[in-house]
Amino acid sequence: MKKIRLGRTDIIVTEIGFGGIPIQRLEENDAVAVVKRCIELGINFFDTANAYSTSEERIGKAIKGQREKVILATKSQSHDSEELSRHIELSLKRLGVDYIDLFQFHGVSDFKSLDKILEPDGVMAVVKKAQADGKVRHIGITSHQLDVAKQAVISGRFETLMFPLNFIATEAADELIPLCRKHDVGFICMKPMAGGMVDKACVAIKYVLQFPDIVTIPGIEKIAEIEEIIKIAESSPKITRAEKLEMKNIRETLGSRFCHRCDYCRPCTMHIPISTVLSMKSFYRRFPSDTVFSPSFARAMAKAAECSDCGECETRCPYHLPIREMMKEQIEWYRELISNYKK
Repeated sequence: MKKIRLGRTDIIVTEIGFGGIPIQRLEENDAVAVVKRCIELGINFFDTANAYSTSEERIGKAIKGQREKVILATKSQSHDSEELSRHIELSLKRLGVDYIDLFQFHGVSDFKSLDKILEPDGVMAVVKKAQADGKVRHIGITSHQLDVAKQAVISGRFETLMFPLNFIATEAADELIPLCRKHDVGFICMKPMAGGMVDKACVAIKYVLQFPDIVTIPGIEKIAEIEEIIKIAESSPKITRAEKLEMKNIRETLGSRFCHRCDYCRPCTMHIPISTVLSMKSFYRRFPSDTVFSPSFARAMAKAAECSDCGECETRCPYHLPIREMMKEQIEWYRELISNYKK
């Protein structure tokens, strides 16, 4: 499999990596088997997170005795110094390793959060200390918001950026990837399958493989999935005219009904986490059922039911989504889902 240099980290990674969200849904033995098969296929970049429940532990069990074969990336959403320090130690323990190759600030999608991270006594200092102690080798950031991601790259404080890229959400292709190249920041492509909205691996993977210097991390749940993706990657794929037409048709089907999670719609006057609500079906496909029915998600859906119907979110949405209508659909779907879950 082709390998690339991950920006100025100088880490050499396979162009296809492993996204660690879906293995939470599996029985542990099955999850470990999936990770082991990825290693056998030559994948060396594995991404997970403190927030992904069992994911770190399962990856840790799968890589035992094979540490030299893998590049491990994990992340934390915490902006509290003491908590973040605990998260680093917990990730090391769960993964069963002495160091993390790439530690990322997770889901930074507003300027206030970015500024807080970069404060002189903020959480960046905690990760820098871990780096000095040999517990972390490189520092990155993940985001869903284009302007925040661009500012993070320009800041010079991060060695990698993880951002969504797929043939539906193409914002990164025009501005963000060229900016990363200019600043020698490694680009990690998340959501190549549009967060589970696209189920045709051939066209989805071929699209992201057009970019020769990025690593793509599809979320993998089944051995057959990664075997199919590797086969596509190793076939020197060229997008056919028929596949371009297929992408166009999928975009037209999903484009007007697909939340890109850019959060331009916020702030909401009723404090509704709009992108979370609109992404619930995607979360349900990727996360364990217990996570989707957790109090935090339940609160988000309950909050959505308080929508005042003001429509301000729709005036700010760059994709002109019918947000209010879509939220109502999600609320109805979630209520039915949770009702069946309790039976």
